[in-house]
Amino acid sequence: MGPEEKTIMTERSAAVFIQAWWRGMLVRRTLLHAALRAWIIQCWWRQVLEKLLAKRRRMVLEFYVQQEWAAVRLQSWVRMWCVRQRYCRLLNAVRIIQVYWRWHSCHSRVFIEGHYELKENQLNIQLEISLGSQACKVQQCIPLPLKE
Repeated sequence: MGPEEKTIMTERSAAVFIQAWWRGMLVRRTLLHAALRAWIIQCWWRQVLEKLLAKRRRMVLEFYVQQEWAAVRLQSWVRMWCVRQRYCRLLNAVRIIQVYWRWHSCHSRVFIEGHYELKENQLNIQLEISLGSQACKVQQCIPLPLKE
């Protein structure tokens, strides 16, 4: 065998070479299409996972907000209850002070009672002035000027 025989291909070997090349192209094309399809599926799956993650985050956020609002509402109720308790205590204290003040002012107040009689040309006045536990009685006859 000489060097010329090695470089010259026969028709049969050329046909086998072209067929091998074509099969390789088909396999590579098939692998490329499969890789592209896998890549598309992976992209779609990542989007699905991202949407699920966003949905979970939203649900967690909504739950957190709901808990925070519940805590705020509970705190406001407790504050309202404390303020109401203080208001009721102050109102009760005010009522007690008013009762004692009214009792004191009633007993320290000056009462004037009296009656009068008008007879002919004189006015008879009887007054009783009470200041707390002390009393003073005044009786007086006042002559009236007569008009003629």
